[in-house]
Amino acid sequence: MNSKYLALCAALGLVAGAACGKKDGNQKNAAPPPTPVSVEAARATDAIYYDQYPATVVALNSVELRAQVTGFVTGLSFKEGEVVPKGKTLYEIDKRQYESAYQQALANLRSAQATAQNAGVNANRYERLLQQDAIARQVAENAVTTSATAGSQVAGAQAAVSIARTNLGFATIKAPFSGRIGISQVRLGTQVGAGTTLLNTISSEDPVGVDFVVTETDIPRFTALQARGSARGADSTLRFVLPNGQPYGQPGKIRAIDRGVNAQTGTLTVRVQFANPQRQLKDGLSGVLKVLNGQSGNRVVVPAKAIVEQMGENFVYVAAGDSAKQRKVQLGPRLVSQVVVLSGVKAGENVVTDGVQKLRDGSKIQVSAPGTAAAPPAGGPAGGKAAK
Repeated sequence: MNSKYLALCAALGLVAGAACGKKDGNQKNAAPPPTPVSVEAARATDAIYYDQYPATVVALNSVELRAQVTGFVTGLSFKEGEVVPKGKTLYEIDKRQYESAYQQALANLRSAQATAQNAGVNANRYERLLQQDAIARQVAENAVTTSATAGSQVAGAQAAVSIARTNLGFATIKAPFSGRIGISQVRLGTQVGAGTTLLNTISSEDPVGVDFVVTETDIPRFTALQARGSARGADSTLRFVLPNGQPYGQPGKIRAIDRGVNAQTGTLTVRVQFANPQRQLKDGLSGVLKVLNGQSGNRVVVPAKAIVEQMGENFVYVAAGDSAKQRKVQLGPRLVSQVVVLSGVKAGENVVTDGVQKLRDGSKIQVSAPGTAAAPPAGGPAGGKAAK
């Protein structure tokens, strides 16, 4: 009896084990539950965006005022930092020695002219006497030579007068053009040297230039902008942003493109001209130049959180029925919480915005109500967000 009982128990155990094994196998072969996600439709909108370049304001006319004669500063006839008109007297250098030199040069000129006049009269007289055979030919020829020498001395005296007059003029320094003058580098009584001492700097303010550097691959783009600007004038294509982040209110136009590319860096400088009626832009000011991107216009945008980056490439998951299809996309600039998609997604297609980190190409999904976060599966954590 005991043996029959043991045999029965063993048989029941084998049946139970087989049933459990079949149940475990069914559980392993069962498909995973769909991933809960949220989706949002890609939409077409007017996407206006700019490329940005570090830039510096430069004066279109700027000159360093330097002394061209040696002496002591005897006059400053301006207020530092003011706008001075062209021709205004700015500095005076002690001119007494230069006035004396000028007067002496004038006196030497008059003396040379008198000598030349007398030599000319003598030469004419001796020429008539020679015609009458009243003097030796050598005497007449010597008189002609003396007259020519006296004429050369007059020319030399005239040059000396011109030099003395120029030096006297250099003792008074005037504004070469209308512009704003800076803080003086010298004071009354300062001794200055010819060609070495910097007195001040004067620069124009309206209009001004803004210089920025572009790569050699951008040359055709800015050449085309320059040609278009010549025909259309200033527009919203070129904008300047002040150091405090505020946009400057005047539009710009390309004034010049540098003559050649820097062989070391492969770049060249472009200069944009801006009106500056309020004198808001100062020489040397740093900011950002914004250039309207040629791809601006009606573009497809998706939420930035829908983008997944993998190995340097960008993807989105598009909801197709109850599954998610992975799409490679080419991105444009980011616009706040949205990002421009240049290719890969069409307007109206639903892209996954929440739960993307749990997805693979072809994953089954359960879409929640539009605009709501994906509900976590029972007993599990909520889906992660996409890498931005």
